[in-house]
Amino acid sequence: MPATDYQASFLGRISIRRNQVIAMDGNHEQELQDLELFSKHVSERFAELLSSPDDIPFHALLSISWLRKLLDFFLCCEAEFKGVLMMGNDPSQISKPPLDRLIPEFLDRSVKALDVCNAVTNGLESVRHYQKLAEIVVSALEQKPIGDGQSRRAKKALTSLMSAMNVDDKECSAAKATERSWSFSRRGVSSKDRVPEHFRSVSNQVAKNWSAAKQIQAMTNNLVPPRGAEGSGLASPVYTMSVIMVFVMWALVAAIPCQERNGLSAIHFPAPKQLNWAQSIIGLHEKIGEEWKKKEKKGTAGLLDEMQKMEKLGNILMDFTDSFQFHGDITDQKAEEAAARSAELAETCRRMEEGLLPLQIQIREVFHRIVKTRTELLNALDQVGKSSSPLL
Repeated sequence: MPATDYQASFLGRISIRRNQVIAMDGNHEQELQDLELFSKHVSERFAELLSSPDDIPFHALLSISWLRKLLDFFLCCEAEFKGVLMMGNDPSQISKPPLDRLIPEFLDRSVKALDVCNAVTNGLESVRHYQKLAEIVVSALEQKPIGDGQSRRAKKALTSLMSAMNVDDKECSAAKATERSWSFSRRGVSSKDRVPEHFRSVSNQVAKNWSAAKQIQAMTNNLVPPRGAEGSGLASPVYTMSVIMVFVMWALVAAIPCQERNGLSAIHFPAPKQLNWAQSIIGLHEKIGEEWKKKEKKGTAGLLDEMQKMEKLGNILMDFTDSFQFHGDITDQKAEEAAARSAELAETCRRMEEGLLPLQIQIREVFHRIVKTRTELLNALDQVGKSSSPLL
């Protein structure tokens, strides 16, 4: 069943329960079933992400299509989480232990996730720049026969492309940052603050001294699995959704150029393997973490599958243009190989052209969904606070 069908069916079930008048014991039993179903859906979605075949072009781990699926699953999980937490439940529960502690921590993580969304959106502009340079290469090498002018034009674009893709995170971010940069969390936005209207976009720069790795590390603070009786209550979905949020932001930062990502592979998720959804997330974290360690040693713009293909093809075509200029002529075999690699690069550019804008739109949707849920939780806390305040 598609993720959206799961979501509609699940939320419909909770909506029906909310409008039914049933005994308290039955209500508790139904709540436990909803929690179990939510956990089951999370497990199935991330198991699907883990099983994505790496040998199918453009559907591999951290490809654009894979990231879009990840964000789609995040939105579905987030909608179900909000349904479990707020639909059909006494609003006062979120102000009682342990939620009186867990909800403010969740809200703070949400603020940090907004910064990550901003940074990733800025990083996508770099990816678009790589794509445009690669398209220049393809355009130059499509000419038949390839002359000295086309070779020089391709080499110039390739040099710019390879240089841009291997630039250090700090150097890249410093060149783009401005004095008016800002960060939600650095402006002192607490769990009790609203996000101002002018923050409700993903078009602004983050601060110059902002670090993606440190931001995500901060999101893991106090992120511990519920223990004892808390594991069968609403603390469980709050913890589950927190882990999902941290993992999604971590995966986006690993894939897409962001400033200051040193130490990203050292970030761990406290997810006990006995939880049915945890093994898939741990498996994904290990696979991505190993790839990041390899790339971190030599410097990389990110693990986005299309960028890695672009880098590999760029190196091959760079050798071709060097050989052409040095020898002044090439064999038919080398010309055919260059044409094949150029065609692969053209296909990569086409996939990026098709996928980058929808990916950017999804990140924007994730951003606004996080803002909306955060506002709704703050409103619920306000209502509980007003109802519990003594009349003067």
